[in-house]
Amino acid sequence: MAIEKKTIRLLILEDSQNEAERLVSLFRNAGRATRVHRITSSDNLAEALQQSWDLLITAPSSEHLEPSEAITAIRRQAKDIPIILLVAGNDSDDITEALQLGAQDAIPQGEDERLILVANRELANLEERRARRVAEVALREAEKRCQLLLESSVDAITYVHDGMHIYANRAYLQLFAYEDADELEGMPMIDLIAAQDQGAFKDFLKNYSNDGSAELACTGIKANGKCFQARMSFSPATYDGEPCIQVVIRAESGNAELEEKLREISSQDLVTGLFNRTHFIGLMDAAAERAVNAGVPSSLAYIRIDRYTAMVGEVGLAGIDLLLTDLGNLLRTHFAADAQLARFADDVFSVLLPGLAPEQTQEQLGSLLKKVEGHLFDVNGRTVQTTLSIGVAGLNEKTARAQDVVDRAHRCADELGDGNAIKLYNPADELAAAASRGSLVAMVQQALENNSFRLLFQPVISLRGDSDEHYEVLLRLLSPQGQEVAPADFLAAARDAGLAEKIDRWVILNSIKLLAEHRSKGHSTRLFVHLSTSSLQDQTLLPWLSVALKAARLPSDTLVFQISEPDAIAYLKQAKALTQGLAELHCKVALGQFGCALNPFNTFKYLNVDFVKVDGSFTQDLSQAENQEALKTLLASLHAQAKLTIVPFVESASVLATLWQAGVNYIQGHYLQGPSQSMDYDFSAGDE
Repeated sequence: MAIEKKTIRLLILEDSQNEAERLVSLFRNAGRATRVHRITSSDNLAEALQQSWDLLITAPSSEHLEPSEAITAIRRQAKDIPIILLVAGNDSDDITEALQLGAQDAIPQGEDERLILVANRELANLEERRARRVAEVALREAEKRCQLLLESSVDAITYVHDGMHIYANRAYLQLFAYEDADELEGMPMIDLIAAQDQGAFKDFLKNYSNDGSAELACTGIKANGKCFQARMSFSPATYDGEPCIQVVIRAESGNAELEEKLREISSQDLVTGLFNRTHFIGLMDAAAERAVNAGVPSSLAYIRIDRYTAMVGEVGLAGIDLLLTDLGNLLRTHFAADAQLARFADDVFSVLLPGLAPEQTQEQLGSLLKKVEGHLFDVNGRTVQTTLSIGVAGLNEKTARAQDVVDRAHRCADELGDGNAIKLYNPADELAAAASRGSLVAMVQQALENNSFRLLFQPVISLRGDSDEHYEVLLRLLSPQGQEVAPADFLAAARDAGLAEKIDRWVILNSIKLLAEHRSKGHSTRLFVHLSTSSLQDQTLLPWLSVALKAARLPSDTLVFQISEPDAIAYLKQAKALTQGLAELHCKVALGQFGCALNPFNTFKYLNVDFVKVDGSFTQDLSQAENQEALKTLLASLHAQAKLTIVPFVESASVLATLWQAGVNYIQGHYLQGPSQSMDYDFSAGDE
């Protein structure tokens, strides 16, 4: 099935009408339908930007509007429009200048084939960005629905981390005769188990594996001292993005047939009737055991539905459930009876094929691709077509963990960008990835030994007349070829190699040195320095920091140590001890990425922080009233608790009025100034 390409909305900045028409015909000849607007002035561009556009192609220059002005206008409005700048020749300086202006690429005039290839690439990237934004909204909605389902469930449900309650629904509170969830928060679950069963409960938790489900019958004890018989079902889960255990408790009914029926239902996906993810992981564990102990191989097919997010938008949630049911039935009829099928995620099915190596699955999986591609799904009288992306990985005598196999098949499916294809896991790819990680670790070690990391400083600017200068310290690493390595890549490799703690100390030491030098010139400056999870757990950090500050003769309150909300929640006990120690040293503390936890303000019960930097997601699309309201509500709550607030990612002037009205203390972003190697921002400029 040929995938129909949507009509692209094209802006062209070109004085010549004939040349503009020629560019349009290039796209049409390449099979891309276009709707085009030619820009004739800055006012004309401003009017056009009231609508949505997919691509801007601009000539090297124009009498009506310079390309740099057009690019600036688009960036000022925070429009996600890819820009391709045509240049007069193939001079590398011209191309570099175009990229610095903000164009996605620069193409010499006349290279039409290259122009179409680059345009297709940027359009594909744009679609991915838009799909991601839709998916993020859908995820938040799904999380809200899940929370409502938990609260309204007749089953008593709790989430437990390290044996402690972190969430309990109303039915759970009623079952144990508690009135308020706050009474249970932080309480060990073992306190709700009768004394005679506590030993068995401890042994059970000690031996429980997070890879599957398990049950335990025991005696529960209510807040009023009354006892009851209960059956607890344990299964792996996540809460606030962190791994934990979900416990579902049902009072013993004495009806064995009913219990068996409930167990059967608990293993099924309610939409398709196939196994659910939790049960399927248990089947995978059993298959891994057979592969290791008995030498019986199996293969996992990770089957992702292409265009799933777009189809949800087209047919709605009820319609997509009908399509999933039909697809589930199609999979049942396609695979042999011994194949074990599951709905693994919203848009993913999984099939465990016993006795087959990955190479032996290609024929039947290829047949499945063709069958689904040619199938017409009927959704409420509407015909819908789709395709599949299938990643395949094997379970064999070398399989240590079933989850590793799932991850491999998942990666293979994700690498099939165009869909409607199969990819088998190749161990050589993992070796190459390991070599890449090893190369990054070597670069990090060399940077530590040679003192060759770079520190950048981005200003954090007061909207309330604070006379102090503030900068956030950012770490950068250059490859041997002089190219900047993505921070997420080298920091992840460093963390896995156990080097994160050393990096943190390098950053702190060099920040102290540069700050002392900068303040000696008469500046009143503070630096925000990030701490990793390794430093959160490092009990020697505080004594070391005390010595370093005294040696530099630097006031302690000139350093603000920033930890992220996810890290603080994951290591709450350690974060509490660290922030208390920093307070005793008179250092300041900032909590970053704030506001994405289900109950973000709960963290303040344990941590005393001076600054709170809200998560960047709150500054996305502040043109919408609901987004403005969400940010204002969050900030109002923070100000009520006397927290100094920071809003990052301020990328345009249009959001400043909103932030001022919301009472924000500090702002930060590329619109004001990007990261620089010098602490040279003019903080007095805004006071004039």
